Amino acid sequence: MEFLEGPWITFFVRWLHVVSGIMWIGLLWYFNFVQIPSMPKIPDEQKPAISKVIAPEALFWFRWAALSTVIFGLIQAWQLGFLRDGLALGFTSSSAYHMMIGLGMWMGLIMAANVWFVIWPNQKKALGMVEVSPEDKAAAARMAMLFSRTNTMLSIPMSYAMVSAHYPG
Repeated sequence: MEFLEGPWITFFVRWLHVVSGIMWIGLLWYFNFVQIPSMPKIPDEQKPAISKVIAPEALFWFRWAALSTVIFGLIQAWQLGFLRDGLALGFTSSSAYHMMIGLGMWMGLIMAANVWFVIWPNQKKALGMVEVSPEDKAAAARMAMLFSRTNTMLSIPMSYAMVSAHYPG
């Protein structure tokens, strides 16, 4: 795959990985620190603006930012020659760098799986995009919120592992 090699394309893929990650984690933190805590304060007649307009749009960018972060991160790891060793958490290379970057990679993969396979399907129910009973809607909203909070907590050590891997120490 020669077209994915060379310093400029490596730089560009890294830039896309970082920008996608900023969008993904930024939206994650928006949902958990702004939107969810603010919903009880919003008058009922104004809530449809959030659930019918803002949340679906934000969730669109959220899930695609998650996917693009993972894809560009995996391409970057392949470009730099540590995809296998990172995913193996350094056990194949006895490298602390590979262990740290691998921990970040695995947390990112888990978080992206949460986005696509738990949060998004449950948000579709909670937002009324998929017809379900009121009980199932409430359960779906709770499940989406719990996994979103899990991702928020994972985003802190994930970011630390990704960044710290680049600094000797």
